[in-house]
Amino acid sequence: MVTFIIGLILLAGGGAAYGALCSRIFKPDDRETPAVKLGDGVDFVPMKKWKNSLIQLLNIAGTGPILGPIQGILFGPIAFITIPIGCVIGGAFHDYMNGMISLRNDGAQMPQLIRKFLGKHIYAVYNIFVGLLLLLVGAVFLYTPGDLFIMQILNADNGISNPVVWIVYGAIFLYYIIATLFPIDKIIGRVYPIFGAVLVLSAIGVFIGIFVKGYRLDEIWTVGVSGVHPQGLHFIPVFFVTVACGIVSGFHSTQSTLIARTMEHEKEGRTIFYNMMIAEGFIAMIWAAAAMGVMNLGLAGADTSATDVVGIVAKNLLGPVGGIIAIVGVIVLPITSGDTALRSLRLMVAESLHIDQSKKTNRLIISLIIFAFVAALLVFSKINAGGFNILWRYFAWANQTIAVFAFAMISVYMARHKQPFIMSLVPGMFYMFVVSSFILNAAIGFNLPWSASYTIAGVLTLAYGAGVAVYGKRTAKKL
Repeated sequence: MVTFIIGLILLAGGGAAYGALCSRIFKPDDRETPAVKLGDGVDFVPMKKWKNSLIQLLNIAGTGPILGPIQGILFGPIAFITIPIGCVIGGAFHDYMNGMISLRNDGAQMPQLIRKFLGKHIYAVYNIFVGLLLLLVGAVFLYTPGDLFIMQILNADNGISNPVVWIVYGAIFLYYIIATLFPIDKIIGRVYPIFGAVLVLSAIGVFIGIFVKGYRLDEIWTVGVSGVHPQGLHFIPVFFVTVACGIVSGFHSTQSTLIARTMEHEKEGRTIFYNMMIAEGFIAMIWAAAAMGVMNLGLAGADTSATDVVGIVAKNLLGPVGGIIAIVGVIVLPITSGDTALRSLRLMVAESLHIDQSKKTNRLIISLIIFAFVAALLVFSKINAGGFNILWRYFAWANQTIAVFAFAMISVYMARHKQPFIMSLVPGMFYMFVVSSFILNAAIGFNLPWSASYTIAGVLTLAYGAGVAVYGKRTAKKL
């Protein structure tokens, strides 16, 4: 339990100090925001800070900060230290800078920011990755809440022959379509406070339950920092791909730029972007600890699925009724990420093709094309035995790859504005090593041995760091 508490202190104290530093470096001011300057009643809509903060938290906190840490805790209590440090200097910084840079560029979405700061060639490559990622997010975050609801709430079979499965998927799909098409303040802005209340209640309930039940949590000085995973998986890169959303997530960049279009004041950025990622890190810590607790009690094992662990934790800590509330809170998270992921994709497509989104017909056409692809991915994941696992692995890898692009964009922006771009270059290089070594070794990638994967990844990482630094400094001199 001591390691867990130390991690919580690192998260809270480090978040307060580093968040203040980020704000001091960026220097938010009183200039007119895109929501005020470009208000269109659809996507550029001024909303209150508390509502934007809640929407941002629900947008970024999909199943990642729950299912990821549940799987990541198999590496041992090192997770309790790695999650808060990574969240403070990596994830929260990443989310804050992407959102604030978008604010300073008329609410531009990530593809346009990549084009402006990294050039048209990188922009073309980025578009492929971000389009793939958001489609995968839409499919994965439709599949996981649907199956959680079917298995944990209805206690039914989630096989394709069960018509209830397709009814539940259809209901979530319908909500996604409505949330993608309608003005952001009409649907998302109104239902999210309800979802947020459920999320907060469930997270607090599980957190208190860990202490009340006296869950035994391993200590890092007892277990050690490596070699504890039951399958012998390598801590780097597997842990950082697995626990993505609790530490750093490239998907978050697409959500920060979305909320940049609804903010009334720049100075709200630290709360909305930075602090909400710290809150997500807290959620990740809670579920990592809860998972370790039930494993140490023998209620779950290394082969227990992450979704089953959710049910075990919720019902063991909170009882039948409280457990249901906690499970509903977990179900809410992916739904409130999937809808805005597809909304972000609509905006990116429209922005790239210069299609006016104030017209309902234009929004409908783009949305129908996007949802056709999502439906195809969902069907593939259900009719193939290993379909969902394949989708999840590509989603996890693509998610972190997008973060590498985002950190490069932030580095160039900071270099141009005479800011310490080492703050973004270091995490960018680290994740370049993570994503490249992972895909080089993985069966879904090049299937190379670890020695070769690490060597090639090291070379690519050095090239990435040198390229971003040189490009940033060179473009800064031209200004």
